[in-house]
Amino acid sequence: MDMSLVTAAVGMMASNTQSQVATRVLKMNLDAQAQVLQLLAPAQTTPAANNAPGIGGNVDISA
Repeated sequence: MDMSLVTAAVGMMASNTQSQVATRVLKMNLDAQAQVLQLLAPAQTTPAANNAPGIGGNVDISA
């Protein structure tokens, strides 16, 4: 077999492995960013844990 074909085959295998690693790292980074955003996003349905009922709700400032 010609050495150029062997070199090309080895190069393709290495680039395939590199692409798989890059895809995996990108997915891990996206998952980490999603977890950070979940921590930073305030809970929209429940009031803060230490507040009494009615605190943080709508305030009537028309008076």
